[in-house]
Amino acid sequence: MTEPLSNTVPPPAVLEAFGVKGDAVPLVGGQGRSVLVGRAVFKPAEGPEDEVEWAASLFERLAPSSDFRVPLPLRATDGRSVVGGWTAGEFLTGEPGPQGHWAGVLSAGRAFHRALRQMPRPDFLDRHTHPWAVADRVAWGEQDIDVIEELSAPFSALLELRRHVRQDAAQLIHGDLTGNVLFAADEVPAVIDFSPYWRPPAFAEAIVVADGLLWFDLPSGLLTVGSDHADWQQLLIRALIFRLVAHSGSVGPSGRAQPDEKERYVRATAVVAKRVKALQR
Repeated sequence: MTEPLSNTVPPPAVLEAFGVKGDAVPLVGGQGRSVLVGRAVFKPAEGPEDEVEWAASLFERLAPSSDFRVPLPLRATDGRSVVGGWTAGEFLTGEPGPQGHWAGVLSAGRAFHRALRQMPRPDFLDRHTHPWAVADRVAWGEQDIDVIEELSAPFSALLELRRHVRQDAAQLIHGDLTGNVLFAADEVPAVIDFSPYWRPPAFAEAIVVADGLLWFDLPSGLLTVGSDHADWQQLLIRALIFRLVAHSGSVGPSGRAQPDEKERYVRATAVVAKRVKALQR
């Protein structure tokens, strides 16, 4: 599948630095900015170069797994992971989930997080100020913020449902697994586009379930997928807050929610609130 190629493609000097030849072919994903050249995926570097280098080194250090794949970074001939504002990585085959692959997304995420368990917390997480980083802090009560008026009612309802939980099991997690696990015949799932956060691994699963409630036809059984975790309902509440605040922040204080967005959050909040109340009886 392809979508229109952006006006920006890796210049010849970048391709030469990475030792790659060929024409740029647009790829779905990467916000429409990823292109395939030969067997390498090129995309503009996201964030400072030291963070891109950290992510490249992390994937290089991950032990081979029989439960998931990750795209190995491609380095330039001089060892750099960023050249001219571009990064490159291995092209992995597969179609993104989650439809039809909910269990696969969750199991790949669990295996990926087991592999990350001993990785130290990167200091740069404290410097992040993008809407998703702010939303993460708001979800966990570490920052207060006002959201756009259209989303204020479900936001208030979620805050009323939120209770304190401990984070003894916090570690490096992928905070955007839902559409970033690829599935291919005769291959284990591939985890791509790593979005690092420092939270309990079950929070990553709660985000997947929240995404299912908001934008997909979530199988009803997945509402309880993390019920063995004592704070599962609270993690779901935080996941919905995370998505709501991120959407509000991405459109800006004078922006408008996307069509039907308020209804999505009202509906998802009602589902979680009903379950919380049922468990309290």
